[in-house]
Amino acid sequence: MPAPKTKDRPVLVTTEFRGVFFGYAKDTKGDVITLRAARNCIYWTSKVGGFLGLAEKGPDSGSRIGAPADVELRKVTAVAEVSKGAEAAWLAAPVYRG
Repeated sequence: MPAPKTKDRPVLVTTEFRGVFFGYAKDTKGDVITLRAARNCIYWTSKVGGFLGLAEKGPDSGSRIGAPADVELRKVTAVAEVSKGAEAAWLAAPVYRG
């Protein structure tokens, strides 16, 4: 999947409800963060190195990644910048269908 053609920056966002989302945001301040082309990480292996590993290197082949959608996230607990390598891994990850 190609990255959106926008000035949005790639970020990893976690929520109070234990959600972990990769996507593109214009603004990460405030109570609600809007992500374009967001993908939820349903599961990741210990080799990734925790949720910040998802920001540093992205999901690995053992990770389970949901389909992309535009979302509004509430009760945000963290926002991390995503490296170029991690962004490429998120975009290349297949959609997990169970």
